[in-house]
Amino acid sequence: MRPPLEEPIGLQVTRTAKLLSRVFDDALVAAGGSLPVWLVLVSLKGQKHRQQGDLAAAAGVEGPTLTHHLNRMEAAGWVVRSRDPQNRRIHRVELTKAGNALFVRLLASVIQFDRQLRRGLSEKDIANLGRLLERLRDNTTAQRIATQLKPYVME
Repeated sequence: MRPPLEEPIGLQVTRTAKLLSRVFDDALVAAGGSLPVWLVLVSLKGQKHRQQGDLAAAAGVEGPTLTHHLNRMEAAGWVVRSRDPQNRRIHRVELTKAGNALFVRLLASVIQFDRQLRRGLSEKDIANLGRLLERLRDNTTAQRIATQLKPYVME
């Protein structure tokens, strides 16, 4: 069997995603943060995820990984954690003044990185890219569901 004549779309997307993730993280590190720190800060800033479990899901990490990041962020003075008075098992996370300042610094890097990515692309290109990426996600989800259901399909 010969290799495909064209590079598979999945490989192109994977390579691009890894490169973008590395370069984005480098930009955040240069501004004093990192991708995981940014994900926590933006979730807290949006006031959607104040509980540690919700933050983990929003950041796309497991609970123990988030705990590691929060330990470092708390030691740096960017967040404070406290127990929920109604349910002591729940940990609440709040941004500090220093955390807000870091958010502003990182936001400037995020905006600059986004401008860099958009260079040479029209609004129509960006809209098309969004639709294409959504289609790839939908195709992947459909494939995953089909694969998971396959053993249960009666022939």
